[in-house]
Amino acid sequence: MHAVAETLTASALWHGLAIPLSRLLLSVSVGLFVGTLIEALQWTRAMAKVAQPLVRLGRLKDVAGASFSLAFFSGAGANTMLADAFERGEISRREVMLSNLFNSLPTYFLHLPTLFFIAAPFIGPAAGLYVGLTVLAALLRTLGIVLLGRLTLPPLEKGCVACLLPEDARWDWRGALSKTLKRFKRRLPRMIFYTIPIYVVFFFLKRWGIFDALEAIMAEHVGFLSWLPPQAMGIVVFHMAAETTAGYAAAGALVQTGGLTVKELVLALLVGNILSSPVRAVRHQFPYYAGIFKPALALNLIIGNQALRAASIVLVTLGYALWG
Repeated sequence: MHAVAETLTASALWHGLAIPLSRLLLSVSVGLFVGTLIEALQWTRAMAKVAQPLVRLGRLKDVAGASFSLAFFSGAGANTMLADAFERGEISRREVMLSNLFNSLPTYFLHLPTLFFIAAPFIGPAAGLYVGLTVLAALLRTLGIVLLGRLTLPPLEKGCVACLLPEDARWDWRGALSKTLKRFKRRLPRMIFYTIPIYVVFFFLKRWGIFDALEAIMAEHVGFLSWLPPQAMGIVVFHMAAETTAGYAAAGALVQTGGLTVKELVLALLVGNILSSPVRAVRHQFPYYAGIFKPALALNLIIGNQALRAASIVLVTLGYALWG
């Protein structure tokens, strides 16, 4: 500890901690605002046009296609549409399950701008790679549901998905900006709350050689993750213990100090994503789903979503680990 005190000068704290952290907070704030604004402008409305051919290919009913399109700009609206159709007897329980799983792609795209613009300031070029791999996993989930529907559902007569959707609205810049400012004020303090302490902790952990000690512990007790470097375990742990931003903050601290390669960083984020999803789903999704569907159906939908999500990300992670 004495040696650490001698090398930990005011200059080292200023140039190694204060300046990089300030730059990171500024970049994160700008990224959060831009991503939230793009979300508020309902950028995904044009992408809803892909619904019709996928619905026909998967033998899903028009309400499923309309829900898929609606999910690009309102996840709650999409699920409410399915719940209402189920209550009226227009679709079966199996069709509700498949339709809800089918919506995983638009639901993911709904928050994609914010995800990317938050991740980019923390992990730089690795953000594009990480987000791209998670998008690939979402695409695989949707294609898997289309194939499953094709194999298990009967053929349908020609319908009209667009007829069930509201008319397109012009972009409301004033309304979008107002919504963006409200969300920005709500989200920014939470991000700062996680980013500053995590960044400071990782700065000192690296200087004190804690990661070297973790390497020996991992070799003995965490064999199934031994292929990850010890520094990466901090990203996994923060992903599991707190919000996603905490994992990015941990990753950002390691990027600044050069503790991981881009591939190791992306793999750590993917592993943290897989391990944290089930707990986070029960904590955040069940109250939301139970407010739309009956509790038993809500639980089945969450389990199905998480199982499919985990399987797709595991597949993408293995592919990237072996061939990336």
